[in-house]
Amino acid sequence: MKTKPITQSEINNIVWKACDTFRGVIDPSQYKDYILTMLFVKYVSDVWKDKKDFYAQKYNNDEVRVQRALNNERFQVPETCTFDYLFENRNAANVGELINTALENMEDANRSKLERVFRNIDFNSEANLGQTKDRNRRLKNLLVDFSALDLQPSHLENNDVIGDAYEYLIEKFASDAGKKAGEFYTPAQVSKLLAKLLNPQPGDRIIDPTCGSGSLLIKLSKEVGSNNFSLYGQEINGSTWALARMNMFLHEIDDATIEWGDTLNNPKLLEEDSLLKGNIVGANPPFSLDKWGADNAISDQFTRFHRGIPPKSKGDYAFISHMIESTYHDTGRVGVILPHGVLFRGSSEGKIRKQLIEENLLEAVVGLPANLFFGTGIPATILIFNKAKGNNKDVLFIDASQGFESGTNQNVLRDADIDKVVETYLSFQKANPLTSKEGEIIEEKFAFRAVIQDIEENEYNLNIPRYVDTFEEEEPVDIAATQKNIVNLKHELATVEKQMDDFLKELGF
Repeated sequence: MKTKPITQSEINNIVWKACDTFRGVIDPSQYKDYILTMLFVKYVSDVWKDKKDFYAQKYNNDEVRVQRALNNERFQVPETCTFDYLFENRNAANVGELINTALENMEDANRSKLERVFRNIDFNSEANLGQTKDRNRRLKNLLVDFSALDLQPSHLENNDVIGDAYEYLIEKFASDAGKKAGEFYTPAQVSKLLAKLLNPQPGDRIIDPTCGSGSLLIKLSKEVGSNNFSLYGQEINGSTWALARMNMFLHEIDDATIEWGDTLNNPKLLEEDSLLKGNIVGANPPFSLDKWGADNAISDQFTRFHRGIPPKSKGDYAFISHMIESTYHDTGRVGVILPHGVLFRGSSEGKIRKQLIEENLLEAVVGLPANLFFGTGIPATILIFNKAKGNNKDVLFIDASQGFESGTNQNVLRDADIDKVVETYLSFQKANPLTSKEGEIIEEKFAFRAVIQDIEENEYNLNIPRYVDTFEEEEPVDIAATQKNIVNLKHELATVEKQMDDFLKELGF
């Protein structure tokens, strides 16, 4: 009898329950590494088991032919690295060491794919997981919880289930981790909006210089509609870099290049001695990063900051400069999520902003709702730069700040909100440039098409209310009704005061 395929929700529930092992013991920003690593181990183990069964049936249990076929699989999983082996040894006194050794051996067996991926995770850590007795109990519970998962591809509802479970967990951890979540996760709907605005095409090189756990890169890849793309990312945090690598494998993207290092001070995405160029560069860099490396920027070997050096305490334009210099000179497009300050702050930022506009690189400014991001309630903006604007110098301004659904802890973009922004942007791209010296209202209180004269008149200040009129008239006040209401309130107050006086007299005061 054929068993019912395992659904996305069933897997999500099991892996989220496994987090109970660590809740209240260590911070979510740390225990995510243990959960997501164990999910990866379970996944590759079950895929290996599935393949082994398939080849055994295909070759009538001929061990030589089975092994030869297994040698050509995506991942090699030695017997002592399998989840089943670890589960059988769940009661071992050194279970933490066994898991660490299994990860090391799995890395050795898959050097080209997994090198350094497990370096930042220690399942035998007393500091994180407690003393031996408590640590062993927690690890046993973790193995028991994951043993309820069956991730063999032949038993799953579809191929996206594992990757989507990974994304589900990352978003859950981000919600629990609060402010620290900004280091590794962009809310799914925000990533989706940016990916649709950038609209990557088959054959594109796609780059994220601050890729976190890789969610935005994966969203961008899905917009292509085929497997004809190449992904490149860089991440400064070692454990988050490892998550991004595993995330790619779980989404069956084996050829993504994800580098570990500081993008601004030590860019690793290079071609010979130059920055790697891409068709699409998208990112959600850390907002207004302090001490980003301004002292070294003047002598930058890649001349990324030729338009000016951003202030030491705010790295927003440093990331913008890097991203623009990382695109092809004639077709490159950049989409970046940043705080609203980049639209109007002066000094060196104002000079850089002015030059970017004068070079006709800025194409669109989208204002997002407040409280979309984990750990911060401030509203953000999406800036789109396009090196293929040609003679069209118009800039689209969209105020999407009112399009959202209120959630328990934060606001959420709905699909309808995303579609409205994307459709407005695509229509703007297709339209001919304005010939007048004044901009055009596309939709009242939502979108405005600005000409360069509008921006010059505003002294290159891009603050959205200067272009999109969001003023709401207050309803007229009925003076007569208000006066009558005041008289009634005074009468009620006098009655209450008299009652109070009577009560106080009765009490002898």
